[in-house]
Amino acid sequence: MSELINNSQIRKQRLKELILKLHSGVNQEVVRQELIGSLSNIPYGEVVEVEQELINEGLPVEEVMELCDIHSAVLDGHIDGSAAKQVAAGHPVDIFQQENDALNELIISLKSIINELKNLTGDAFAAKLLKLRAGFNSLYDVDKHYLRKEYLLFPYLEKEGITGPPKVMWGKHDEARELIKGSIELLKEEFDTSEFAASTELLLLPALNIVDDMIGKEEEILLPMALDTLTEAEWYEISRQTLDFGYCLYDPPQEWKPEWAEEKHSVESKESGDFVQLPSGNLNVKELLAILNTLPLDMTFVDKDDKVKYFSQGKDRIFQRNRAILNRDVRLCHPPASSHIVDKIIDDFKSGQASHAPFWIRMGDQVIHIEYFALHDDKGQYLGVREVSQALEPHRRLEGEQRILSYSK
Repeated sequence: MSELINNSQIRKQRLKELILKLHSGVNQEVVRQELIGSLSNIPYGEVVEVEQELINEGLPVEEVMELCDIHSAVLDGHIDGSAAKQVAAGHPVDIFQQENDALNELIISLKSIINELKNLTGDAFAAKLLKLRAGFNSLYDVDKHYLRKEYLLFPYLEKEGITGPPKVMWGKHDEARELIKGSIELLKEEFDTSEFAASTELLLLPALNIVDDMIGKEEEILLPMALDTLTEAEWYEISRQTLDFGYCLYDPPQEWKPEWAEEKHSVESKESGDFVQLPSGNLNVKELLAILNTLPLDMTFVDKDDKVKYFSQGKDRIFQRNRAILNRDVRLCHPPASSHIVDKIIDDFKSGQASHAPFWIRMGDQVIHIEYFALHDDKGQYLGVREVSQALEPHRRLEGEQRILSYSK
């Protein structure tokens, strides 16, 4: 059947026939062998076109979703992405790929922990289970990765008439979210070894596997197709809005911006002045950043929806932060053992029962003072929480007075 290899139309028709065989219940391995025998490698664009055609011809999106995992398993290793374009560091596609690498590492780690737990009991089991809970909290960061696809990337694809694959993928995103949420809730419970084994098969492994499958679909099909479809200006618009949703387990070390965008931004900055008008004066963005980043403390802001929206970037931060926490639910930024305290603070701040919560802890030879403040607008509406952390030891050692000018190092 070598005559099929270079004929796109015949290839797509054959692929459609094979997918419909799966739809009718033919064994996956039988279809896979037919695929290997007749098609060898399929260009990623043709896989997308066939999915779109099936939906256009009346196959419900829900059924395509059900077939998605099956035909992806059959196609595994036989999708040709060799024509995919290369991108610069910091480009939205590079960020998606770097996040996928981080997700893959996390999935491997969590599967390893699950295997270890099968052979543990007592305190060792409890300690390792706590690590698994924290890992699934981090896995929910994939929500930001999916949101950027759904609200930034998919609209551009749909504008070009590519509507089927985004619908199918969005449905799989929602499945993944529910499985991860369910896993997080489940891991809050107390387990014995037998209960854990059952939960692993029912929920934990399916959650990991669906995220892993989505990584493959992105790398082999979605991202190469998107690179072929979107213009540089559209990618730049996605890049500009990315921080509105946040990064997933990865903080890009550099920003991507086309040369023409650099020139445009420079002109716009000069015209607008980049000023922030406040009741007691105005500051440009550089001045505001300099003020915030030289405060002698760490500051983090969590909005009214409990998402981390900002942190100061002083050079001597006590608690290190990176931009991967932006837009993450604040509860998932804390160890599972302290999540109930975070819940209590947020509930009390929102209800008005409290507006200030102080803590102090020891870290080595330092005493760290941590305060949470409820924030409200001038009408009393709740805006969120400000966290302030400060090392007290330098101040605790002060004696007498210092009235003579002396610069500290």
